Amino acid sequence: MGRGRLRIYLGAAPGVGKTYAMLSEAHRRVERGTDCVVAFVEHHNRPRTEVMLHGLEVVPRRELEYRGSFFTEMDVDAVLSRRPQVALVDELAHTNVPGSRNGKRWQDVEELLAAGIDVVSTVNIQHLESLGDVVESITGVRQKETVPDEVVRRADQIELVDMSPQALRRRMAHGNIYKPDKVDAALSNYFRPGNLTALRELALLWVADRVDEYLQQYRGEHGIRSTWQARERIVVGLTGGPEGKTLIRRAARLAEKGAGGEVLAVYIARSDGLTSASPKELAVQRTLVEDLGGTFHHVIGDDIPSALLEFARGVNATQIVLGVSRRKGWQYVFGPGVGATVARESGPDLDVHLITHDEVGKGRGLPVARGARLGRSRSIGGWLTGTGGPALLTLLHTHTGADLGLTNNMLLFLTLTVAAALLGGLLPALASAAFGSLLLNWFFTPPLHRITIADPKNILALAIFVGVAVSVASVVDLAARRTHQAARLRAESEILSFLAGSVLRGETSLEALLERVRETFGMESVALLERTSDVDPWTCAASVGPHPPVLPEEADVDVPVGDHMALALSGRVLPAEDRRVLAAFAAQAVVVLDRQRLQQEAEQARTLAEGNRIRTALLAAVSHDLRTPLAAIKAAVSSLRSDDVAWSEEDEAEFLEGIEAGADRLDHLVGNLLDMSRLQTGTVTPMLREIDLDEVVPMALGGVPEDSVELEIPETLPMVAVDPGLLERSVANIVENAVKYSPDGEPVLVAASTLGERVEVRVVDRGPGVPDDAKERIFEPFQRYGDAPRGAGVGLGLAVARGFAEAMGGTLDAEDTPGGGLTMVLTVRAGPSRSGRPAELAQPAEPERQAS
Repeated sequence: MGRGRLRIYLGAAPGVGKTYAMLSEAHRRVERGTDCVVAFVEHHNRPRTEVMLHGLEVVPRRELEYRGSFFTEMDVDAVLSRRPQVALVDELAHTNVPGSRNGKRWQDVEELLAAGIDVVSTVNIQHLESLGDVVESITGVRQKETVPDEVVRRADQIELVDMSPQALRRRMAHGNIYKPDKVDAALSNYFRPGNLTALRELALLWVADRVDEYLQQYRGEHGIRSTWQARERIVVGLTGGPEGKTLIRRAARLAEKGAGGEVLAVYIARSDGLTSASPKELAVQRTLVEDLGGTFHHVIGDDIPSALLEFARGVNATQIVLGVSRRKGWQYVFGPGVGATVARESGPDLDVHLITHDEVGKGRGLPVARGARLGRSRSIGGWLTGTGGPALLTLLHTHTGADLGLTNNMLLFLTLTVAAALLGGLLPALASAAFGSLLLNWFFTPPLHRITIADPKNILALAIFVGVAVSVASVVDLAARRTHQAARLRAESEILSFLAGSVLRGETSLEALLERVRETFGMESVALLERTSDVDPWTCAASVGPHPPVLPEEADVDVPVGDHMALALSGRVLPAEDRRVLAAFAAQAVVVLDRQRLQQEAEQARTLAEGNRIRTALLAAVSHDLRTPLAAIKAAVSSLRSDDVAWSEEDEAEFLEGIEAGADRLDHLVGNLLDMSRLQTGTVTPMLREIDLDEVVPMALGGVPEDSVELEIPETLPMVAVDPGLLERSVANIVENAVKYSPDGEPVLVAASTLGERVEVRVVDRGPGVPDDAKERIFEPFQRYGDAPRGAGVGLGLAVARGFAEAMGGTLDAEDTPGGGLTMVLTVRAGPSRSGRPAELAQPAEPERQAS
């Protein structure tokens, strides 16, 4: 039984019609005879969506009891027992009611897929886990219900459901999404045109990346090397020269002309073509291309034009940007150059732009140093010169009847041999010397037309001819091999320089380093393997590329690093000389891995150090601030117990009042210390429920004088989704802090108002205020601003208040009071717009939970 297929309708924003599109797809499948059922669909009382459910088989839901209420969720067992071909499951990111088989609905879907059932589901772009921070910065709403990106990426089909912001707002205004009493608030907050446009762009870009993954996978599976111009990708060929910045900027302008354009700057480390690299220039150009939103790539290639075209086709590029050659005019006799070669061999699928710049014609060094090795064209030229040249020269002599003498003929043949050595190296020169000596013996050395030599002087002349030819050929071949070695060493030094630069820049991403290894050596996948001992199995510390090797023996290339680590590469077998650079990469990968683990340990150490700091401050608080109320209580009790003085009833009442005040103060301080300890250890678990603010806030004012606070809470405020106990403690701490710093006769104002899907509680005082640079420090534990007396507290009130607010999904910030003073703004979530679900599950601050 195979795994089921997953189709997802991805919504660009709430209300674009994901559920409607899913139900339409279900009707089409049913008409084609597919066994399709509704496992779970929310219509949110929208008539058009509800109508679409007619005619479809609905699997009964499972009823669960939670905190005295009953809720319904998808019945996974019922769907598995029914075993349809296709199941419709709405809201993939939904959180199941406690007591369900799985915590999240996408986990239910995984069970259906594993059972071979195809699933059609829906999800909004803002529910993707990786986009949580981005969505919060755009909309101001933190998404509590999320689904891992990988779950959505693994879907067999993803269809974007999109709508322009104007059309969506019209749907909202017509009452097609929310009830009329919610429309105005939604349009003025979450559904603002800017928010919807940003969410739409996020969805388009995310889907575009997913489509690109599908395209790359398809091209790889079918061995397609030609470029498909589905998206503008511009490859910039860099030489490391000063013209690189001009090329990068021109490529960025070209990319801006098409939506979704991408710039990839590549430097190919060879001495032929894109060479003479300046490490400083490359570092500047790398920073520039990354600042412009592009990426930098460093590749080794034996032949620069071929490597550049191979890289461009590998990333499915549509354009290549190169600079006009810096060579002088006379240097073109050694070849057309990289730009002309790339333009000639690019084919119809790649556009090549040759960009002029200020460095044109200024030269780039002697061309003899360019050859990393004797190419194929030079080898063919050497063989033609070494074999065809002597034959042609002999034919010319025999037909013209010219008699130049044996010495001159030998010099002419020797010239051809030297030319063959310069062009093709040792073998063509040896062949030319052997062939030329035979022709000289047969046609020019008496007796003619016989392989004999009558004059001993001619034997010496022929021997000298062969010796000179072999010597010249050997020298040329040795020079070529030394040039090749020097070029390779320079390429290795450039790679190692780049590696050292990445270390100095503090790049600590192990995956990025492995991706650089894969890219540099043209491999399919790279993995860093490790084990704790020689008998333990290998585990993968990090990997890039498809199907990375899991054992060193399975890899095409493996580089041991120490006794228990190895860098494994698959794709092709590398020559031995490449392993030196690869060993440096492997050593750096281990260093990066160790650094990451040390950073984790350092983070743990910082956490322990913070705990020690808290404990030290706690001891200081206990030793001083808690001693003050204890001393007052002890003094009052000792006085009451004294037999030497007869206290009046008024005196005794005063002592008892002091004892009670000290005990209350002590209870408050200990409560804050315990609350801070709970926050530090992460054991605060809010029990959210809907409640009116006027039921909580007045109870929080019991610790301050009655005339010190002015309360303004409108009756029209919506209910809030909070933990009443935590909210009461937060408000109490904030108000006590405000009263403490407020001048005599100036009451503290506690006012509440709505802001979209939020409710704000503002505590306003007319005290000395707090400078901007200290507004965040006052929320740190054991911080007391200004000249607060030691007996005023341990500096935990605001820290506890903010911790409790954030635990309930709210915020606490400090603002300046107009005219002087400080305003504390406590923001909490309003209750859900519908009833029947617990607040912690309904997520009222997220309107997309109520849109399809």
